[in-house]
Amino acid sequence: MRPLALVAALALLAAPAWAQVEVSTLAAPDYFSLGERDTAMPRDLWRGTSPALARDILPTVGRKPLSPAAASLAGRVLGAGVAGPEGAGRDPDVAAARVQALLALGRPQAAWLATERAPGVATNPNLAVAAAEAALIVGQDEVACRISDQLSVGRGELYWLRLRAFCQARAGQVDAAQLTFTLANEKARDPVYGRLMGAMMAGAGDPGAASLRNGLELALSRRLALDVEAARPTASAAVAGALWPAPGGYETEEAAAARSLIASAGTTPGLFDGLLNEADAATLKARPALIGKILLLEAMGGQPGPDARARLARADAGRSAASPALLLALDRAAALGLKGEAALVVLAIAADAGPQGPSPLDRARIISALRRAGLDDDAMAFAIEGLLVPAK
Repeated sequence: MRPLALVAALALLAAPAWAQVEVSTLAAPDYFSLGERDTAMPRDLWRGTSPALARDILPTVGRKPLSPAAASLAGRVLGAGVAGPEGAGRDPDVAAARVQALLALGRPQAAWLATERAPGVATNPNLAVAAAEAALIVGQDEVACRISDQLSVGRGELYWLRLRAFCQARAGQVDAAQLTFTLANEKARDPVYGRLMGAMMAGAGDPGAASLRNGLELALSRRLALDVEAARPTASAAVAGALWPAPGGYETEEAAAARSLIASAGTTPGLFDGLLNEADAATLKARPALIGKILLLEAMGGQPGPDARARLARADAGRSAASPALLLALDRAAALGLKGEAALVVLAIAADAGPQGPSPLDRARIISALRRAGLDDDAMAFAIEGLLVPAK
């Protein structure tokens, strides 16, 4: 080798590693891509969704009772295993809020699927609690205990002390379980947890009745072979969803009739005139609800004729109960075709409305927005629900 070539080769070998190797940082996992695959939600569900709006609304889902149509929308949207909102889908706190919402909605299997293979669960306290609860409720006690063992933050919190005592007793470490149980009691005593855990550690005695307020009590009741059916009134929504899941795919005669009316409204303009005549003949108190149902039919694609449109413009459909800002946000999301964002705003409106569902005017706005955003099945669910609400 010639001297100059040798010098060049030595210089190359002496170069620092960073000059020779390109280092790339792995992107954080998209937690939302974990979940159910059969919710019929499109893969672009969350495309374009505001991450700030997702962070604001997601933690509130499930805190208040929802109507059946709103609960169904929440379960389908949050349970879907598709890429999450850009900038929020990779946030473990947002992922935790999603899982907690699924548990509150009585969808523990969806919550389990959203955490079963999620990386880094034990490094985030909120996600760890949600994942442990989901595991306990679906009978994956070993997974919940593994999360507890691997936890890197908040190990002294009450939830983890109680779970750790259970896991230690489950592993036959009775002395360690007794010590951890004592530490938990020093933080806060709970007579129900105390009698169940005490019976498990003792391996004998009367544990009393089963209790199903959370995943740990369900795991203890199962371990002690207690009658969970008798404890059904104590069950949380998540536990009830696991033990007594609601049957799906069944449609009542009333729902079928509502669906038929919606279809007729799209092909029979004269239908609106007849319905408006019925509303005019009703009492003043009942009239706004009937007008609201006519607006639902229009929102679902019904075509009122010129006279009916004029009558609807003058009709009293009651008042809107939703925040004007939320209604504007809903229209904005629908106009932009943002499915996930529209769904989140609908859930915010629905949470304020309560289990009876939105007011007729707000429901019509919701139905129209969901259809424009491309969530036709959910629009139909809100429309059928609205048509079945009795007029008072």
